[in-house]
Amino acid sequence: MLSGYARTEWTVALIVGVMLTVAALVAGWWWAAPVTVLVTIAVLLFFRDPVRKPPSHRGVVVAPCDGRVSSIHHVDHFEPFAGPATCVRVFMSVFDVHLNRAPCHGKVERITHQPGKHGNTLSPQSIEDNESTTTLLVHPGKGHAVAAVRQVAGLLARTIHNALREGQVVQRGQRMGIIKLGSTTELYIPVSLEPEVQVTQGQKVKAGETVLVQVVSGDATRQREDDDTDE
Repeated sequence: MLSGYARTEWTVALIVGVMLTVAALVAGWWWAAPVTVLVTIAVLLFFRDPVRKPPSHRGVVVAPCDGRVSSIHHVDHFEPFAGPATCVRVFMSVFDVHLNRAPCHGKVERITHQPGKHGNTLSPQSIEDNESTTTLLVHPGKGHAVAAVRQVAGLLARTIHNALREGQVVQRGQRMGIIKLGSTTELYIPVSLEPEVQVTQGQKVKAGETVLVQVVSGDATRQREDDDTDE
């Protein structure tokens, strides 16, 4: 299945690929037809949307994207939380699924877009300077922050699409948007929820399935979880 968030891109890629393949066959360039087919398939795979089954355990926070953990660190002051946070950063290559998913159950309190550069996100400075969109999730009943997802644009990734809206309640693993052609996503958890990171730097993770953090705070573990995550 291909992501509806990138329907325009994969539709154009499919049409162009078919036209080039037909043109190659009409021109008698039999060697070129398989090449155009393979290139078209490769481009379409950028926008794949595989089915994922999130874990049902209470208090777990899953990866918001596919990729490899590039950093696990402490932030003394994360502005959306007005306090310290634990951050797990995941780098997406062009070969990873680009779709992003909600890391946990929560209400979308605020979505903030920050204009910026488009540097290589393997550079720590580019992570700070690049264009980004941050989604703050709060406890639906108590209103305190439970997580934040920061989608970061990159050298090739020029489009961040966030499909959520403020006030919307999302479930763990629910589709939330896409960063087209890779880049980086950061997960932030308030230190007040006593987060215990469950992954290591360099580990491959899957959006909606791999547990990045276990929260042990009572407020967090009493959150209502919903296993029906697919829209």
